[in-house]
Amino acid sequence: MSINRDSESFDSSRKKKEWGKFISFIEELESMELIPEVKESLDQSIQEINAFAGADVKLIKLARKRRNQLLQLLEKKMKIVAKNQHRLRWLALGMSTFGIPLGLAIGLSLQNMAFLGIGIPIGLALGVGIGTAMDQKAAQEGRQLKFEL
Repeated sequence: MSINRDSESFDSSRKKKEWGKFISFIEELESMELIPEVKESLDQSIQEINAFAGADVKLIKLARKRRNQLLQLLEKKMKIVAKNQHRLRWLALGMSTFGIPLGLAIGLSLQNMAFLGIGIPIGLALGVGIGTAMDQKAAQEGRQLKFEL
């Protein structure tokens, strides 16, 4: 099953780019060996998008929503992730989980809360490092899509 609409029907380059990314994501999924549950969800998403008759903006929003749902299902059921997905997730987790407490500890130990901000870039670096390592491991195991978020 394929999508009936091409990117040339959109009026802005931003919408064309977003639609092109969605189409390449769908094509990559269709070329993969998927479990029945994921294949069924992919087919339902394509049918829903083909049947959509609303404005371009709403179509792009629907496509983005379905893409994110498919990515979550792929990660949950097949342990397949998009390129840099772990890095993006761990960037935020590193800042909030490691950076803020570390900055708080530094600020309290030096009795100057102005040092609270020092922990955030440290947490960011830790998060990016952890996420990149997880992305590399997924790529080595063949569990990474060519699609990048």
